[in-house]
Amino acid sequence: MSDSDRGDETGSDTEHGLTTGAVARRLGVSPTTLRSWDQRYGIGPASRAAGRHRRWAPGDVAMLEEMCRLTASGLPPAEAARSALSARSGLSARSGLSTRAALPARSAPRAPLPRAPAARRPGSGSGLPLGDVRLECRGLARAAVRLDGPTLDVLLREVVADHGLVTAWEEVMVPTLHAVGRKWESSGDRYVEVEHLLSWHVSTALRQVAPAGPVAVTSLPPVLLACVPAEQHTLPLEALAAGLAERGLPARMFGGAVPAEALDAAVRRTGPVAVVLWSQARSTAHHALAQHVAARSFGVRGARTHPLVMLAGPGWAGRSVQPGMLRPGGLREALDSLTRLYGEPHPTVG
Repeated sequence: MSDSDRGDETGSDTEHGLTTGAVARRLGVSPTTLRSWDQRYGIGPASRAAGRHRRWAPGDVAMLEEMCRLTASGLPPAEAARSALSARSGLSARSGLSTRAALPARSAPRAPLPRAPAARRPGSGSGLPLGDVRLECRGLARAAVRLDGPTLDVLLREVVADHGLVTAWEEVMVPTLHAVGRKWESSGDRYVEVEHLLSWHVSTALRQVAPAGPVAVTSLPPVLLACVPAEQHTLPLEALAAGLAERGLPARMFGGAVPAEALDAAVRRTGPVAVVLWSQARSTAHHALAQHVAARSFGVRGARTHPLVMLAGPGWAGRSVQPGMLRPGGLREALDSLTRLYGEPHPTVG
């Protein structure tokens, strides 16, 4: 900590403004980040008395809030800083008020987060190995590293609304999740909290995907979604469940590590049109279970049906697909294949 920032822990001062530590806690960023923004981009207090600690006036805090919102939307920090500084200058010129005025009791309403263009740029500014991804990934990664749950919720809702579920999942959520996972694997026990927080908010966003029309009780057979025994990765299945809900198709979600006996009972009780089995790694792929489910039949004599078994996830790679099974290449292909089942006759056996 620099000499000019000692005493940050004391919080605010009604005469001189907030300390760096108090502002950092308010914005959900680290004091080091604020000092870095000040040194690199000039995002610092508008005025600073010689020999005094850094103190942030209301106008300075508003500028930092704008900086956080812009970087969360995916803008590079340097570009966001120019915009935030311009906004502070414009506000000061219009108001004619000193930025040393007392802090208001409640912040004024803020404009919505700007939409990030669909262009792709390398780098993220978050410390995560994102590579060449959409700008929305950059904003999502920054919010995750800051452990900024409210911003994650806003960004995830916006990307689903702007681009649709499939694009949001395949081009924004998955690349960001993979980047956090790679960082976790290369950093020991660090970034575990980032991965858990991001996964939770992605799961929440997926469950909030609304169906295209009113939910109706249907007699159509459902799609069963389950992870094979010993497999705990449920987010891809949650994305598929959200896509089915969006299309108004019935589904039953059983989640992670479903025992073989429980899955067999669920198939017998529901007579599904399809069973989706997720396997993240070859070590969890359960081919005998898949074959057993594919051989299941139900219905009246002379019109008995078999469920389609969809082998989803990288764990099934490297093996030929047996009759009655399908291995989709991604979320969109899986959704399209399952949708077609409800418009075509089901295979029957005598």
